Amino acid sequence: MLHLDASAALAKAITPSRGIPDQELSTLRTGMRRYVDDFLKERAKGEHAWSMDPYDRTSVEAVREISMRVRADRIKTIVWIGIGGSGLGPRVIQDVFEGPETVEFIVIDTIDPAILSMYKNLVDWRSAMVVVVSKSGGTLETMSAFFLFWNELKSAMKERAAERVIAITDPSGGSLRSFCLERAIQMLPIPPAVGGRFCIFTPVGLLPMALLGGDTAQFLRGAKEMDTVCQGSVLEENPAAMLAAMQYLLDVKRGYPLRVIMPYSARLEQLARWGQQLIAESLGKTETHNPVPVTAIGTQDQHSLLQQWMAGPRMAWHLFIREEEKVRLTVPDDVEGSFHYLAGKTFGQLLDACYEGTSRALIGGKRPCITITIPRLDAYHLGQLFFLFMAEVVLLGKLYRIDPYGQPAVEVGKRITKEILSRGRTES
Repeated sequence: MLHLDASAALAKAITPSRGIPDQELSTLRTGMRRYVDDFLKERAKGEHAWSMDPYDRTSVEAVREISMRVRADRIKTIVWIGIGGSGLGPRVIQDVFEGPETVEFIVIDTIDPAILSMYKNLVDWRSAMVVVVSKSGGTLETMSAFFLFWNELKSAMKERAAERVIAITDPSGGSLRSFCLERAIQMLPIPPAVGGRFCIFTPVGLLPMALLGGDTAQFLRGAKEMDTVCQGSVLEENPAAMLAAMQYLLDVKRGYPLRVIMPYSARLEQLARWGQQLIAESLGKTETHNPVPVTAIGTQDQHSLLQQWMAGPRMAWHLFIREEEKVRLTVPDDVEGSFHYLAGKTFGQLLDACYEGTSRALIGGKRPCITITIPRLDAYHLGQLFFLFMAEVVLLGKLYRIDPYGQPAVEVGKRITKEILSRGRTES
């Protein structure tokens, strides 16, 4: 089970003027208990549909059958086309599980013509499968890239092209669904009540997990066990409630609107970006108070941003994510004399030392930080992390009095873009 340590954001660690005193945290205990209870009551009424996705056995069986077909057809490359939650979630799974023995997994979440052209010419379409993900079935970036690669599939596979496409979309409507029905393309559902950034426990997350050899059962088990923990009424024993309470107090009471999500694991960089979208799109809906998430990665951003964090305006608090067990790789004993302190150390020790150095420096500068530690980066703990952050967002919505679902401001930009493109063809 993952561990949440908020001690370095408390007043006893960084003074009452900078950190959160026990008294302020205690004032939220009753409210958080009520919010957790409300969350459970709302789920019983059918709300928060994403929270029930880990219990859906139908999707597990469907993705298992597809992964078996991929192996039987000797598919070498998966071209995954999706943007937002449909691309960021699969990228997390790719970074954790892709390796020399798995299929090549390419995520297309751009319409940059240079990138699209590169993959168009690079992929061997005779041994490729395309997975296109759009809940609405009309996402501009996703569908334009899909049609580009659909043409390549048709050229390579002729009348069998449809066999090499899987669509993940709304089961009841949309242009993508109609396109697939006309061509007998297999579809997997995103439940209508589950938004894109909350869909990681639907086929959007389960299919890449299965295709890359991850343990989908353990992934869902981790989510379900985190679900149980996040139903607890004791604040310190409920990581989602505790993290939400600290986020709210650090922002509203101490003036730290910036939430720096900073894994000390290169394989979790995309999780930070997924979390950034989850927070920003769910809660970025008022001009007064709401969290402003930004992504950083240890150790790289120690060398680009730590100066700002240590000596700049006091606007940010840090959420570190680290793993205890790491691949064992050792610095050689034979190093130049001035580097003797590195000789024989594992790179895991170096990474831990860098995390500790950064966190202790921030604490010494009276700047708050919270650390999530997982025993190891595997499917089980990844499921826990995803569920934790989505449960936290629901509770943050209650604290900030913001509906965490929908993204009305984003839809404005989409509408304007479509109007521009509907005027006629222009060259660029």
